[in-house]
Amino acid sequence: PYIKVGDKVKIGQVVCIVEAMKLFNEIESEHDGVVEKVLVDTMDSIEYGQELFLVRVE
Repeated sequence: PYIKVGDKVKIGQVVCIVEAMKLFNEIESEHDGVVEKVLVDTMDSIEYGQELFLVRVE
């Protein structure tokens, strides 16, 4: 992840990169807000639609 708990994020800001089938995909924030919790660690396997961060919307 490019962000940590307490960081402010803006809509469209890249928050992490996910590798899928040897392609790297930038994941962008869907909301303006503050990161309250990071739900995954670097190198974790994730599923489509899985929540990666909890963001308090501002």
